[in-house]
Amino acid sequence: MTAVDARPPETAAGAASSVLYTYDLAPTKKEGRRWGAYNVFTLWANDVHSLGNYAFAIGLFALGLNVWGILAAFALASVLLFLLLTLSGFMGHKTGVPFPVMSRIAFGIKGAKIPAAVRGIVAIAWFGIQTYLASAVLSALLIAMFPGLRSMDTNSLLGQSTLDWITFLALWALQLVIVSYGMQMIRRYMAFAAPTTLITMCALAVWMFVRADASLSVSIDEPLIGGEMWLQILQAAALWVVIYGTFVLNFCDFTRSAKSRGAIVRGNVIGIPLNMLFFAVIVVVLSGAQFKLDGHIITSPTDIVRTIPNMALLATASLALIALTVAVNLLANFVAPIYALIDLFPRRLNFRRAGVVSAVIGLVILPWNLYNSPIVVNYFLGGLGALLGPLFGVIMADYWLLRKSQVNVPDLYSEDPQGEYHYRRGFNPRAVAAFVPGAAVAVVVALVPFFHAVAGFSWFVGAFLGAVLYALIADRTTQIRDVDGESIAVAAE
Repeated sequence: MTAVDARPPETAAGAASSVLYTYDLAPTKKEGRRWGAYNVFTLWANDVHSLGNYAFAIGLFALGLNVWGILAAFALASVLLFLLLTLSGFMGHKTGVPFPVMSRIAFGIKGAKIPAAVRGIVAIAWFGIQTYLASAVLSALLIAMFPGLRSMDTNSLLGQSTLDWITFLALWALQLVIVSYGMQMIRRYMAFAAPTTLITMCALAVWMFVRADASLSVSIDEPLIGGEMWLQILQAAALWVVIYGTFVLNFCDFTRSAKSRGAIVRGNVIGIPLNMLFFAVIVVVLSGAQFKLDGHIITSPTDIVRTIPNMALLATASLALIALTVAVNLLANFVAPIYALIDLFPRRLNFRRAGVVSAVIGLVILPWNLYNSPIVVNYFLGGLGALLGPLFGVIMADYWLLRKSQVNVPDLYSEDPQGEYHYRRGFNPRAVAAFVPGAAVAVVVALVPFFHAVAGFSWFVGAFLGAVLYALIADRTTQIRDVDGESIAVAAE
């Protein structure tokens, strides 16, 4: 059975709709799920240690937070993320469905395209940007190893040199090949990349610590103090959660293949609180050691990698950073739009074809131009990112508060007007009514300069409003049934 030509199975409400049910969108059978605690851990071992995250965390040192302030910010953020991601992960394990289908529970079989589209657009843009950042590291490495290639880095075609185009397309194609083999290949790649990343970043921190004569600067010359420091700690913790605002929505794309709830909890414990504090320690060592050495504030681990005097070590560290960025891209920015596109065009796309479409869009938008445009990054992507909070609030309130985790999985694939998630012509007007004002407030807080001081809390503001509004106006008169999806499930990858 394939995603395109499979005949939808029968459900209690009749045949599952070919518009709603495909092999890739179907629930996974509970027997045969392969994702254990280590696989869940590798999600975070890869995603936490991304170049973008290091740049964000090192920036806290530049803003004036001392070592203990940075550790406090990440400790608080890790606790919040553990709770949010565990709740989201349990939803995937319970139902076995991907995010576009999970959204049907609250928004309806047609209304679910709203959260899926928002999540997919954000992900495709960042897929292109992250691929560009990894290709920049690869270009720099190639020039360092083969100085003669510098001549290929002097021209410009659509904003990229010849060498930049070659490295970008090489990494773009590599990710496309990995995705074409499905979620099982992504799982294997993560299992390889996670220990490589952790060992490399730990070795880099040790090397910097030794260079600085085993001592660190605990802060810049004029650190934040008092209330200003605590506000920055809270904002840093909030922004760290916002960075994962995408993942807390579609974590079910991965936990639908989890062996058990226990595997999710164990993987999250090691991968979030423990791993994030380990990440924070590396950040303070890199930042503090560099400042101790020359009084300069680095902006990314690549600044340190470029100073490695040994070519073999330089190549190893650079390739590890590239492998890491590819892993992060696959997890956070490739899987989500694939499922969103399958949901939009179920009769034409399967996992592999949707991967090609996502990759092509990520290429034609010329992501380096997006990344180099503060207007695009701050307003377009920042505005879309602010929408993720109220979406999360509505979905969580519906699943945990209203339904108490009871889901009629077969009805998620039924167009029958009497189906539990048909609502009004496929849309749940109450979910939309809760989402819209929450989204409006979140976008205003995130983008309007007047609210700059609290802009970092926009995701929480939107999530809180979305959840509270939905809890107040949700329809509690309809019967809620708990029916598993085993009768229409497919084998988990």
